[in-house]
Amino acid sequence: MILLRQMVIFLFMMVLGYIIAKKGILNEEVSKSISWIIVNIANPALIISGSIGNSIRKSELLFILALAFGLYLLLILVAELIIPFFHFPKKSEGIYKILLVFTNMGFMGFPIMSAMYGSESLLYASVFMLPFNFLIYTYGIFRLIGGIEKPRVILKKCLNAGVIAVLVTFIIALWNIQLPYIITQSITMLSNLIAPLCMMVIGATFVNVSFREVFCDGKLLIFSVVRLLVIPFVFMFLLRKITDNVLLQNVAFIVIATPAGSMAAMLAQQYDADYRTASKGIALTTLLSVVTMPLMFVVLGLT
Repeated sequence: MILLRQMVIFLFMMVLGYIIAKKGILNEEVSKSISWIIVNIANPALIISGSIGNSIRKSELLFILALAFGLYLLLILVAELIIPFFHFPKKSEGIYKILLVFTNMGFMGFPIMSAMYGSESLLYASVFMLPFNFLIYTYGIFRLIGGIEKPRVILKKCLNAGVIAVLVTFIIALWNIQLPYIITQSITMLSNLIAPLCMMVIGATFVNVSFREVFCDGKLLIFSVVRLLVIPFVFMFLLRKITDNVLLQNVAFIVIATPAGSMAAMLAQQYDADYRTASKGIALTTLLSVVTMPLMFVVLGLT
């Protein structure tokens, strides 16, 4: 199975990153530098690569954008309804809600889509980044500190390299702009950096994680099952009632089935929230996703 092979490859790269970090080569400072390259160069290049040789109709773009916003609003509703039933400590509730809503679609989802479905899937996937960026800096911060930042600050944070790349992608795809060969090849080469770099950086983060503590946390395990299995299954059932576009179904599934996003830990660290819980949740869902994503592909009959 293609996805299983891809997840095993990613697991190998994560293990490699873990080993390098254990040896002190891929330390925190180096990881931050590589993360900057990923966020500001490799990931935007990967997003823009989705527009090379592909086009999209305005009506299709609006439909996917509405679907993306609907997905995140539904996830927020689910988070608000079910997280209180876990009876997590009050200081951790906001973190778990963020872990449930926001996935690692950029660092993990995009490389998987690129490997499995090619550049056209990235064109669809890039649409999901717009509501993601807006809501992570509004709802996400609200759940961490009980309030939101000033609109000007939110706008500045939302206008990052990833979102700019999404806008460039839309312009190229909507107007079918043909880029010079040198530019397209440069974008393609830069986009090829993201998979190995992302997986090694993710693997390096496990150095400071106590696996015994993570796997012995019963509530976190149940949360992870809900996050990685129950929610993707229910979402796909609903999505198949809305659209018969198989590629869009597969892309949306990967968006929803990838593990909890690393942005949860970054925001928790920035706002002095429960960073430890965020790291545990990201670590456990990332490790489990190596099994749960291929399993869900088989159960749902995805290709």
